[in-house]
Parts: sequence; C-alpha cells; structure tokens
Amino acid sequence: MKEGPDIALLGALIGDPARANMLTALMAGGALTASELATEAGVTVQTASSHLKKLEGACLLVQRKQGRHRYFALADDEVGALLETMMGLAARRGLTRTRTGPKDPALRKARVCYNHLAGELGVALYDGLVASGSLREEDGEPALTTAGRDRMTGFGIDVAALEGQRRPLCRSCLDWSARRTHLGGSLGQGLLTRFEELGWAVREPGSRVVTFKPAGERNLLAEFASPPG
Repeated sequence: MKEGPDIALLGALIGDPARANMLTALMAGGALTASELATEAGVTVQTASSHLKKLEGACLLVQRKQGRHRYFALADDEVGALLETMMGLAARRGLTRTRTGPKDPALRKARVCYNHLAGELGVALYDGLVASGSLREEDGEPALTTAGRDRMTGFGIDVAALEGQRRPLCRSCLDWSARRTHLGGSLGQGLLTRFEELGWAVREPGSRVVTFKPAGERNLLAEFASPPG
C-alpha cells in the first residue's frame, strides 16, 4: 500500500513482543510508570523508555505527570478496542501463548477491557441489554434507546454527562475470549463503575480480572442479563 493509512507501521509498533506486553498491561485501564512497564515487558527501563517514546509518538499512549513521576496509559478506548479485537483474532486463529495459569478462567469470566466489562459476564450484559430493548444495533454498532436511557437513569447513571464526553456513548467491542460483542464506550465504563460503587464487583490489584461477589453476579444477571452460555 503506497498511499493512505500506514497499517504496516501500526502493526510493527504493536507487534513487537515488548511493546505488546506493555500495551496489554495497560488494558486494565490504569496508568503505569516506565519502570513498571519495563517489568511487564521483561526489558530494562532504558529499553522500555525507547519503546514508550515510539508508542507515544504514534498516539497509542498518553503520558501523565504527577509530581516527579510520569505515568503512561492507553490513549483512548479506541486503542483498547483495537487491542481486544486483535487478541480475539489471534485466539480464533490459534495464535495463543503457551503460558497458562489459574487466572485464565477468571479472565474469561470477567475482566477489564481498557475501562469497561469484558468476558462472559460482559457478553451476557450486552446480550441482555439488546434483548430487553435497552440497546438497538445500527449497522453493527449499539445505540441506547429511549427505554434504555430511562433504565440507565434509574440505575444511577448520568447518561447526559456521559454523552457530553468526546468518545461515543456506546461502542461494540469484540470479546477475545467469548468471541462475541461486549459493550464499550462511555456507557460501558459507566456501568462497570456503577457495579463497583454498588459493591457488586471489585478489580483485582495488578490484574485485569474483575471479581464479582456471588450476590453481585446474581444482581447483574437478574437486572440486565441472562446467565452466560
């Protein structure tokens, strides 16, 4: 491709193993220092700084300063959605890492995808919202209905405030483990935040895993969805 978007450059930036590890480490939605990202990537801090400069230059990362420390985070949910989609494609093609562990089932059940809920429970949430008429799909993308707006407001979510943000209210995101759609966008983030506020779920420190308490999972499925599977 001689003209147009440089997908070769984008692929090279994401495809480097060290940079891929850094990017996926940031999919939990938080911000990490260069030293922390170096540990995630298995490289020196100096090497990590070089990688981070390239990722920041391509607008895949943003840098935040707090006192003497500098933190790095994914630039926006579009980058997070791209990474999740690529992970899904890799999983469907059998291009998986050999390392497995006890967190794998927990990651598949519920995890953070940049800033919203993914995994089996995230897919169940999306399916339930569509089935109930709270969301409708337009050209493959979800849109909040009038009934859905009333439902979200009743659940304690300020939809008008979410609509005032620059990013989309609703975005479809292909789940890498369930291989189906879960809900991204500001509404996806708002729902996950609300689940945490209600004490239904907690994020595991240093991990993308979201652990739902038994009562919280029952509440989620009763309020919004059908049980996964």
